[in-house]
Amino acid sequence: MRVVLQRVRNACVRVDGEVIGKIEKGFLILLGVAETDSEAAADRMADKICKLRIFEDGDGKTNLSLTDVGGEILVVSQFTLYADCHKGNRPSFIRAGSPEKANRLYEYFVERCRTHVDKVEHGSFGADMKVELLNDGPFTLVLEGDEQGIRA
Repeated sequence: MRVVLQRVRNACVRVDGEVIGKIEKGFLILLGVAETDSEAAADRMADKICKLRIFEDGDGKTNLSLTDVGGEILVVSQFTLYADCHKGNRPSFIRAGSPEKANRLYEYFVERCRTHVDKVEHGSFGADMKVELLNDGPFTLVLEGDEQGIRA
């Protein structure tokens, strides 16, 4: 599972010009699912993300988590996070999860995030989406994980 996590002041996702997901202060999560991923990997990733302490406290130190600041989450599926560009000029996506598996784990991940955070919005799996955000910091993390752990 691969994630690009951006701390945002606000973010929204549109499909056919209509806003289908919108948040204020929190995380925009671009989520890529590999064919080898499982519910356990999704659990570990969601739990880690929701506990990350990357919001500033009163002293300006990044000591507060998403739940500490009442933050929100917007999750957008992003199979292109598994692009392999080693050969030639056209990316290969053979390591990305099949649409059926990726959609199932995407929905599972969203539900797992809801066990930590009150407001979790999401895009539309497989749709042509337009994402808008106001990055905060900017503060962006790239995370990769499986059943064994999370790497940044």
